[in-house]
Amino acid sequence: MDRILSADGTPIAYRRQGDGPPLVLVGGALSASATDAPLAALLAPRFTVLTYDRRGRGASGDAGRCSLAREVEDLAAVVGAAGAGASVFGMSSGGALALEAVAAGLPVELLAVYEPPYTPGASGLLFKARCTARLHRLLAAGDRGGAVELFLSMTGVAEETAALMRRTPLWAELEAMAHTLAYDDALLGDGAVPVERFAAVAARTLVICGGFSSAPARAATRTLADALPRGRHRTLTGQMREVAPQVIAPVLADFFARDVYAYRQAS
Repeated sequence: MDRILSADGTPIAYRRQGDGPPLVLVGGALSASATDAPLAALLAPRFTVLTYDRRGRGASGDAGRCSLAREVEDLAAVVGAAGAGASVFGMSSGGALALEAVAAGLPVELLAVYEPPYTPGASGLLFKARCTARLHRLLAAGDRGGAVELFLSMTGVAEETAALMRRTPLWAELEAMAHTLAYDDALLGDGAVPVERFAAVAARTLVICGGFSSAPARAATRTLADALPRGRHRTLTGQMREVAPQVIAPVLADFFARDVYAYRQAS
């Protein structure tokens, strides 16, 4: 993997593959560059795809206390390494990060996100507040396994499945990244879609959800799309929170196809 320094000097590791206009993939909670590898491989024939380890994960550094501003700077560094005209796709909380970065001025013309986990509405905000409080208690107590289990339960993973996961080599990798759950939690604020802030997102934005995702998750993506000046919404039939790479790849390729054409004309 290559490395680039973020604005505060933290090394951010990224991987580049493919040929075509640049496209940066931003992973969600407890994910690293390797998590996005299947999707990147499907997009690489048409794009130069950059995947990266977000701060505190994999081969990237972690300067300690993280903030939204630091994560935005990390993404800006990767987009800069990608080259002029880079587009961005963000998965789950990675989508929230991408939106915050573009709202803060990251020069991206095309942006796609899949189910940023906002939880608008009274019950959703209460749920988010309770989860945030519990997450911080677990991390303060050094209970990394408990923090991972909390995250899994929030995403619909059954207790029995989580117990089985504890017996696999993957569990140690998840625990190593458990502290970054606080970073993703902070990205989402109180859980409401930040309508006023996202009014500054000038990029043409595709907000995607799965047809089999929960009703609140689907509703949240529609609220988000409506809040974006150039947002549009699409539902992928038969998909859930963990979207199949082979299903979403052609959707993303079609959405970003305008850049493919311009890139080939200029080459």
